[in-house]
Amino acid sequence: MSLEQFKDRNIAQNYTYIPIDKPPMKPMDKFKRVVRRTFKGELFVGLWVVFREMIRFNIHTVKYPLEKLPISPRYRAVHKLYRHLESGNERCIGCGLCEKICIANCIRIDTRYDENQRKEVTEYTINLGRCIFCGYCADVCPELAIVHGQRYENASEQRAHFVLKDDMLTPLDFLKEGKQEEFPGFGAVSPNADERIKKTPLAY
Repeated sequence: MSLEQFKDRNIAQNYTYIPIDKPPMKPMDKFKRVVRRTFKGELFVGLWVVFREMIRFNIHTVKYPLEKLPISPRYRAVHKLYRHLESGNERCIGCGLCEKICIANCIRIDTRYDENQRKEVTEYTINLGRCIFCGYCADVCPELAIVHGQRYENASEQRAHFVLKDDMLTPLDFLKEGKQEEFPGFGAVSPNADERIKKTPLAY
């Protein structure tokens, strides 16, 4: 192959030329082209699909907030603080593990010793504006005091509403009526945890 043939980019190329209509020049020809491009078969196919779904009267939407889609029990939403079922006291013992493991640095715990020299939690706040809902606090809690609940609507007009402990803690009225579910939420023990426990093999 010579140098001239190598420089020729069009050699051995099979081009397919697309026929292009000449643009209409007269106003009537322009109007005909608009009508021809507008009213095609695809337009009526789309209209038929829309009309068919309208006459079926099947509602595929959810009427939020009156209706909500089901959420997995392991969904990591707004936190919940639990109480003991027998005494009604808070389960949180103030160990501070959730505050230490929080990678977003959004948990604050203040504790003090009561008259019986037992540690009690005086303030427990979670800044939901900074929380990334990783679930580490629920995993590390030894008393299962904090889990992730099912409430995911945490919008508010004030930042102070993001850190209220009373919104996360189970009310005593709910506890008396038995509305506190024992094992929901991310970080809680699974219902079949006892069945999965195996005996430790003895070395002797």
